[in-house]
Amino acid sequence: MDKGVGIAGIAGRMGRLLIEEVANAGARLVGGIDRPGMAVEGVTLFPDIAALAAAADVVLDFTHASAAAGHARAIGAAGTAWVLGTSGLAAADEAAVRQAAEQAAVVYAPNFSAGVNLVLALAERMAAALPAGQYDAEIVEMHHRQKVDAPSGTAIGLGRAVAKGRGVALEAVKESGRDGATGARRTGAIGFAALRGGQVVGEHTLLFAAAAEHIAITHRAFDRRAFASGAVRAALWAQGRPAGLYSMMDVLGLRL
Repeated sequence: MDKGVGIAGIAGRMGRLLIEEVANAGARLVGGIDRPGMAVEGVTLFPDIAALAAAADVVLDFTHASAAAGHARAIGAAGTAWVLGTSGLAAADEAAVRQAAEQAAVVYAPNFSAGVNLVLALAERMAAALPAGQYDAEIVEMHHRQKVDAPSGTAIGLGRAVAKGRGVALEAVKESGRDGATGARRTGAIGFAALRGGQVVGEHTLLFAAAAEHIAITHRAFDRRAFASGAVRAALWAQGRPAGLYSMMDVLGLRL
């Protein structure tokens, strides 16, 4: 029997967009969870993530990073497909996500828009083609003033794509938040700059800077619906998939 889609954080701004996109996709919404006192008219609220996971075929999750490990344990135990778009996860949280993926299909992505994922695919190929000794990679992102993590999950995703293309670990070459007498830029470094202000949904630019030329790719999001529709697409794709850790690249068929 088809159980349908559940939403964690259903009463928030992203949760309400997901409700609309689930309906637009012709899928069935079983309900969701949110903080005490939060509600959506006409939508079933479950007491906790375990109850939601038991009732749904797939859970869409754009909640806070602090909830990720607990959600991973509950969803892994239920074997329910999980689409996770929460950013700012610590190493221990990501380890919990990988463990959940041993028991359930997990689609974990820094960004669910089709455009961003095309940029990620291009970033990896460009990084492989442009020598790190000649082309300095810099990533600049801007978001609304309420965003609590920096660099953004999408910016980190871009950095990881560049690092993968170059055959290195991002953690070994990442430079973020330069200030003061930092010295000359390290050859092969991947730099990050995070801007915050106004109500910018999301802007990301990847720049490869050489002495003779600069190459830049920019993605601008004007509406969070781009993320919501992509996440629902991922949710429908994940239903019935074998356990494993997937990305939006898999959903779009962009895996290199």
